[in-house]
Amino acid sequence: MKTLFVSYRVTDLDRSLGFYAALGYAELGRVEVGDGARLVILKFPDEPAASLELVHRPGDGPVDVGSGFDHLTIQVETLAATLETLTEAGLGPEPLQYPGGPHGPKTSWLTDPDGYRIELVEWPSGHPDGITAADFA
Repeated sequence: MKTLFVSYRVTDLDRSLGFYAALGYAELGRVEVGDGARLVILKFPDEPAASLELVHRPGDGPVDVGSGFDHLTIQVETLAATLETLTEAGLGPEPLQYPGGPHGPKTSWLTDPDGYRIELVEWPSGHPDGITAADFA
């Protein structure tokens, strides 16, 4: 088994698509599911397959993120450059943080139009992509 993608329900599909496009996602495809509801599948250009699905069901009313979901984490190559790009796009990322100390990962946070939190992470030089058992040894 493997995780295919995360799916978010969104209130305003165009506003959310603008946000995620500014973050760097590209649209892979759409599915019309009836009654004005649509699914939009996204991926980053270097990803081999979908990684995010936006679900828009206008009949369900506004999204309430609630307290059950915490955040999505996205790995970036160079966090400082990413933050500059996101700031220029008006996305308002939070300041750079060093949660593991000066030699650990660099992180920043931003919030999408519906209130979903996104953590951006730049791994230290030489760290493999993602988190593995080696990170807990």
